Amino acid sequence: MASCEDTQKSKIKNTGSSSSNTITKVKDSSENKINSSKKKKDKLFLHDEPMLVQEKLIPFLTEYGKKNTENKIRISTRFGDIDIVLYNDTPLHRANMILLIKEGYFNGTFFHRVANGFVIQGGNSDNKDTSIKRNNIGSYLIPSEFEAGHRHTRGAFSAAKYAEQNVSKASSPFEFFIVQSERGAHHLDNDHTVYGKVIKGMDVVDEIAKQPIGEGEWPLINIPITVEILK
Repeated sequence: MASCEDTQKSKIKNTGSSSSNTITKVKDSSENKINSSKKKKDKLFLHDEPMLVQEKLIPFLTEYGKKNTENKIRISTRFGDIDIVLYNDTPLHRANMILLIKEGYFNGTFFHRVANGFVIQGGNSDNKDTSIKRNNIGSYLIPSEFEAGHRHTRGAFSAAKYAEQNVSKASSPFEFFIVQSERGAHHLDNDHTVYGKVIKGMDVVDEIAKQPIGEGEWPLINIPITVEILK
């Protein structure tokens, strides 16, 4: 597996998996509970037009990062919690992640790709709500921040990217992955931006990686997530 691609433009429904083939999924009952409990809190539903455009992205995220300095987050799943520290020397990626969390984007998305011995990938779903949220926040790419020098070791928290027409290797703002392999995934170094690391919960990552999958590495039973800021 050479890369970790954002799947927003997939042909599967609105925001399907990394494969263009139809995937049969068993809906987890907790998914609906998360969606119904979080909808009213999701600020992104309140925007009439996209929040961000590419031309204003860097100054916006730079200023946002100065005002929002949090760098520890928690991803909650039915298997347990995964705590992550975000790196301050990847400021655009950190600011974007904090922004999306505060806007409620991730609540109701899934760990939608599971590649045991490689990575688990999150931040997407086949729910219409996810497509609506993406449209509301905007269509943009985050410039790579390879100069920070972080590598894809086990537990690395890294940004997915679009595969098509992306010579700059800019990041998707919406999808992330966690390296599960004991050996790391160093073929992804300087191809994806690492902007954090797991500080607690790699046992949860390993458990998620064991889940049975269908075509496109989409888990047969959905794995909904919620994401919150710790500090």
